[in-house]
Amino acid sequence: MADKLKIDIVSDVVCPWCTIGYKRLEKAITELGLKDQVEIEWQPFELNPNMPAEGQNITEHITEKYRSTLAQQKESKKHMTQVGAELGFTFDYFDEMRMVNTFDAHILLEYAHQFGKQTELKMTLTKAFFSDRKDVSKKDVLKEALESVGLNAEEALLQLNDDTARYEVRSKQAEWKNLGVTSVPTFVFNRKSAVTGAQPIDLFKEVLTDLIQNKSVVE
Repeated sequence: MADKLKIDIVSDVVCPWCTIGYKRLEKAITELGLKDQVEIEWQPFELNPNMPAEGQNITEHITEKYRSTLAQQKESKKHMTQVGAELGFTFDYFDEMRMVNTFDAHILLEYAHQFGKQTELKMTLTKAFFSDRKDVSKKDVLKEALESVGLNAEEALLQLNDDTARYEVRSKQAEWKNLGVTSVPTFVFNRKSAVTGAQPIDLFKEVLTDLIQNKSVVE
């Protein structure tokens, strides 16, 4: 069997545009009938590596980090909610919503990759945060997500205090930054070309078609 097209998605669990970008990519892959020809691996990127355990109110956080006004934030949330709905994803923004630390989530996503459950866990965590009003930095929420995708939660949670597992995530984050990834989502194709941002479905289709066709010519 020919090698699959490898897509690395550098992203964070609490990044709305990462979710939208993936959903658009997924739609492009499905509509082109390429599901069996593509392999996806999620790569860690913390938007807020220094976020304390208690998190920060999301409105306060966005105002502080991006200097967005309340009116701009309201419009942005409305837009993301509409786009999400078109892709079958629910963004449920609420006044008490908090931005949280995602380092533990990234450790568990690395663990899930060994079992072919990474995308499933990624979307479960993203849904927990954006749709179900859950704090994805909390152990009970992480445990529930692990169990829901059929992973051994007890074994997985041991990784959170494992120095090797923690080093692996920090090392991968540094590697992608050294390769020039400064914003997410970033979609990297066969480690040769990349697309940044939640691009339209048609653009993903163009990129995928070109890569698959070129791959066929080479073979």
